[in-house]
Amino acid sequence: MNNKFDALKDDDSGDHDQNEENSTQKDGEKEKMDRDKGQSSSKRKVEQFWRFYSHMVRPGDLTGHSDFHLFKEGIKPMWEDDANKNGGKWIIRLRKGLASRCWENLILAMLGEQFMVGEEICGAVVSVRFQEDIISIWNKTASDQATTARIRDTLRRVLNLPPNTIMEYKTHTDSIKMPGRLGPPRLLFQNLWKPRLNGP
Repeated sequence: MNNKFDALKDDDSGDHDQNEENSTQKDGEKEKMDRDKGQSSSKRKVEQFWRFYSHMVRPGDLTGHSDFHLFKEGIKPMWEDDANKNGGKWIIRLRKGLASRCWENLILAMLGEQFMVGEEICGAVVSVRFQEDIISIWNKTASDQATTARIRDTLRRVLNLPPNTIMEYKTHTDSIKMPGRLGPPRLLFQNLWKPRLNGP
C-alpha cells in the first residue's frame, strides 16, 4: 500500500521468520498469504492512526477559527506544493455540529483507500468557522475529470450526503487567483445539510 500518511509510520512489517515457511508453500497458498498480509498491513495502519486520533480534539469541539490538515507524507497543505499545483479540491460546507463525524468518515475512507484513485488523493482539510464548517479533499490532477468525478461520488457516499447537496470543485490555480474565496456568495448557505436518519 503506497498510501502513506505521516502519522502512520510503521517499522514493523510483520514478516519476521516468514522466509522458511514461504519456500515450502505452493504458489496459490503464497498468493493468498500475500493478500492477507496486505489486508493486515491496512488494518495495522488504521489501528496506528486510531491510537493518535483517539487523543485528538474533534473539530466540533473547537471554537473560533481553526483548520485541521491530514496530508500524505511529503505533501504540504499548500497550493504551491509540487503534488498540489496541478490539482484541485472538492469543497463541502456543513452546518455546525456535523464536522466531527464527517471528518472522521473522510479520513478513515482515505486511510482505507475507499476512493480507489491510486495516488491521486493528496490530503484533506476541515475548517471550523463561526457559522459553518468546511471539509475539502485535495487531489493531484484537476484536469482528470473521470478521477475528480470518482472522488466526488465516493465523497458523497462516504459522508452520506443527500443527492441535492451542492459540492464545489475548485482548482488550485483558481484558488491562487482568488485567495480567501471558496466560491460564489450564492453558494454560502445552499449546501448546509443534515444527515439522513433513514436509509437511502
